[in-house]
Amino acid sequence: MSVERQLQGGRLNCPSCTAVLVPWGHGRPREVRGDLGTRLSVRPRRSRCPACGTTHVLLPEMMWPRRADAAEVIGAGLEIAAQGMGHRQVAAHLGLADGTVRGWIRRFRDRSGEVRRHFTVALVALADDQVMPDPSGTALGDAVSAVAAAHRAAAMKWSHINAVSRWEFAGRAMAGRVLTCSLSSS
Repeated sequence: MSVERQLQGGRLNCPSCTAVLVPWGHGRPREVRGDLGTRLSVRPRRSRCPACGTTHVLLPEMMWPRRADAAEVIGAGLEIAAQGMGHRQVAAHLGLADGTVRGWIRRFRDRSGEVRRHFTVALVALADDQVMPDPSGTALGDAVSAVAAAHRAAAMKWSHINAVSRWEFAGRAMAGRVLTCSLSSS
């Protein structure tokens, strides 16, 4: 369901106080790097909480907060890194700057335990017959495997999930905070 329909239907709550958000214009236009070097122009929706007065930028699923690359691009880099490739090789493969990719990998590695736990719990909740991913030997690899397994389980339960990449799914499941601090500690 699109953010616009959720916002217009009163189905989005303020993360600060849980009141229903209302439309409040749009954020500044942003350019996001997509697959194969494509550039995507996005102008995210803004909302306002009538209770606490806080405004929020509502990012589409393909975007993660404070990232200039689409979730799918970042996820592809993390998957390659999980196979043992270093950040320079991943960056070269994706055609991106070393520092950008190194930052993703470091942030994800730092959060890998929380990401793995989050998606393992989701897998158990979603799958009738869970098949836990085999240990990969690295925390990063285990977290990537947990995301993939939970996405597969969600797609088995709800076929429309197949239209969403596993990394867009991951961003949605973690409120966009796959590479940033958890909601409980913000």
